[in-house]
Amino acid sequence: MLTAITGINWGDEGKGRMVDLISQEYDIVARYQGGNNAGHTVKNERGKFVLNLLPSGILRPNVVCVMGNGMVIDPHHLDGEINNLREQGISITPDNLKISDRATITMPYHVDQDGLEEARLAKTGAQFGSTKRGIAYTYGDKYMKKTLRMGDLLHLDDSVKKRLVTMVDSKNLVMEGSYHSAPISVDEMWAWLEKYAAIFKDYICDVGQYLADADAAGKKVLFEAQLGALRDIDFGIYPYTTSSNVIGAYAPIGAGIPGHKLTNSIGVMKAYSSCVGDGPFVTELAMTEEEKHALREAGHEYGAATGRPRRVGPIDLVASHYGVFCQGCDEVALTLLDVLDYMEKIPMVTGYKLTDGTITKRFPMGEALDTAQPVVEYLPGWHCDITAARKWEDLPQEARDYVEYLEKAIGCKITYISVGAEREAYIHHNV
Repeated sequence: MLTAITGINWGDEGKGRMVDLISQEYDIVARYQGGNNAGHTVKNERGKFVLNLLPSGILRPNVVCVMGNGMVIDPHHLDGEINNLREQGISITPDNLKISDRATITMPYHVDQDGLEEARLAKTGAQFGSTKRGIAYTYGDKYMKKTLRMGDLLHLDDSVKKRLVTMVDSKNLVMEGSYHSAPISVDEMWAWLEKYAAIFKDYICDVGQYLADADAAGKKVLFEAQLGALRDIDFGIYPYTTSSNVIGAYAPIGAGIPGHKLTNSIGVMKAYSSCVGDGPFVTELAMTEEEKHALREAGHEYGAATGRPRRVGPIDLVASHYGVFCQGCDEVALTLLDVLDYMEKIPMVTGYKLTDGTITKRFPMGEALDTAQPVVEYLPGWHCDITAARKWEDLPQEARDYVEYLEKAIGCKITYISVGAEREAYIHHNV
């Protein structure tokens, strides 16, 4: 069984929380794209954990976690993340963490270049809102065939060093010539690679074969995505996207088994909207600054990777319907419904008004999206604490009406409803 858990909006939908919950039914959890430019925050009986690179399944002792070939991996960050989790009592060994030998390495100069370019763009207000973790520059070099892969750490020989020299020479043309930055040292980069080769050599393997063998043996595999459909490099709000394919269809490819097909796709959607970074975000126009502040505080909407405040707004049903389409969702998990407990009435963006006066329910791109205005409708709020609810019948009628409205609007059944941060604080619905 191959299941993908993906975001259907801009990211930060609560995927890590859902992976942590659902992974109890799976043998393997695999990340298939992205790097440490986003974070999953998970609360369970063992504490609060912030994950950037590691799959959320690492918090379950009986789950094997895989970091797939579609990822870009900063070994320095990964080492720190692993050590932090170990300090919190999480066991991480080559038995429960396997890193693809085909995954691309994020080098220190990728991180440096990301920060330099974002600073340059910021002078004219053209910045992308990058997390400055080097992700775009790693993927860019990957497609120019100017990167090393994790498997290269297993044999740091003369041929690898020759490639490194070529890459550093090319990068220095940019770092010195364009940014007037200090040149990159080949010797320093080589020492850096040697350091992390010693740390990760026992974790690196052919994860594609491992996953194929597991699937053939009837093991259950859960694919974990980073960010959401609207940040996908092809189908998102380009150019304000991430640098990889986050959609579920890419999961088997980015994990290492490109010839396999998904059994099930679970999309994750917040009960309201949030967004980190720049780009069009129509729903935030539907609230006053005071209303957005109240929602941000109620939902603790600050980035797990960066700590910066997230942009917020009502749930955007135009964007969500599009996200469900992109992810090919068979079912949806609705998270953070309890955050809306304080509202007397619940706003929803049900359409976009375009500059010609027409109203559309289809998610547009380009200038139409940039200039769209939200069409807002309201449902009565429940204005009570729902965090103790564990069955559909425990929810107040107004909360049930809200969920059923969302189901019709996005065209997909909602099977999980999260009503709190704790692992058991959810309702299994429509089963």
